[in-house]
Amino acid sequence: MDQLSHIADKIHLSFETITRVRDQALIQSRQVVVHAAHAIRAIHREDHAQAHKELEQAQALTKELRLVLSAYPSLYYAGYTQDAIKEYVEASITCALIENRPLPSPEELEVEYATYLNGLAESSGELRRRSLDVMRQNRLDEAQRLLNCMDDIYAVLVTMDYPDAITNGLRRQTDLVRGILERTRGDLTISQREEQLKQALEAFMLRLEQKQR
Repeated sequence: MDQLSHIADKIHLSFETITRVRDQALIQSRQVVVHAAHAIRAIHREDHAQAHKELEQAQALTKELRLVLSAYPSLYYAGYTQDAIKEYVEASITCALIENRPLPSPEELEVEYATYLNGLAESSGELRRRSLDVMRQNRLDEAQRLLNCMDDIYAVLVTMDYPDAITNGLRRQTDLVRGILERTRGDLTISQREEQLKQALEAFMLRLEQKQR
C-alpha cells in the first residue's frame, strides 16, 4: 500500500495544478466577456476607436487562454471558456458588420467552428438593435443593409443541421435568429411604408400649393 500513497501524492499535485490553471482561466474568461461587452457598447455609440481597443484586448486574452490551456483541453473546451470566446466572436462580427467591413472568419479569429457559429447567431440581436437605431434616424437604406446581413446569417445557420453535441446547441440559437429576423423585417416594412406615405403627402401638399399660386 506504500505505492498507493505515492499515487495519491501524484494525483494531488496534478489536481492542484489543474485547479490553479482553471481559476486563472475563469478570471481571464470573465475579462474577455467584459471587453467584448464594452466593444459592442462602444460600436453602438459610434465610438469606433474605443470599440477596436476593447476588441484588441479581448483578442489578446483569448489568445492567452488558448496558449495556457493548450495542455488542458478539458478546460479549454469547458463551457465557461467557450462561452467567453463566443462573446468575443459576437463582438468582432457585430463591429465588422456595423462598420460594413468584411466578415472575420473563424481562422482569423482563431476560434472553433461551433463557437464561431454561435457567436455569429448572437450577433443578430445586436444587428437588430442597430437597425432600430438607424430606423429612428430615418436611415432606412442602412437598416435594409443590416437586415440583409441578418438574412444571410440565418440562411447559413439553417443549413447547419447537425447534432447539438457538435454545434453546442446551435439549433436553438438558429430558431431565435429567425424570430429576430422576422421582427426586424416587420419593423423595417412599417418604417418604409410610413416614409412612402410621408413623401406622398409632401408631394401632394407641394402640388396643392403650386395650384393655389
